[in-house]
Amino acid sequence: MANVATMPAQGQILVNIDDISMLKDIKKAISMLKGVGKITVPRRRRLFSSYELSLRDLEEGRVYEAKDVDDLFRQCLED
Repeated sequence: MANVATMPAQGQILVNIDDISMLKDIKKAISMLKGVGKITVPRRRRLFSSYELSLRDLEEGRVYEAKDVDDLFRQCLED
């Protein structure tokens, strides 16, 4: 009996775009290619600024208090 390798029904190509403003044009150009079925653009995760991360730390209780610098160092070195 012979082994027969089958080709997958569909393939996938990942394209990294440096200039996000060109995304719409590149998506349109790729969709014109024969055999292209569906184009999916994943959503970008929102990056938080340092200020927003600090506010989140406050809200979630990740805040430490120290009387002075010596107390701060003492707390840091205890862990």
